[in-house]
Amino acid sequence: MCLAIPGRVVAITGGEGFDRRGTVDFDGVRQEVSLAYLPETQIGDYVLVHVGFAITQLDTGEAERILREIRELAAG
Repeated sequence: MCLAIPGRVVAITGGEGFDRRGTVDFDGVRQEVSLAYLPETQIGDYVLVHVGFAITQLDTGEAERILREIRELAAG
């Protein structure tokens, strides 16, 4: 089983296909990922990432709700 946390795309580099990469911010932790499976993704979009690939784009409101609930759980 995998746990995916929403991350916000803060930068995009490269061209098309597997050359298209993005920097995703996971609440302060940044990771470079492939955007090959989500060519329509833009800076500011929220995505779910699995093994270095953005696999799903999320609605902003839903992503922010999930992040808020995760922060509340962590605060205890």
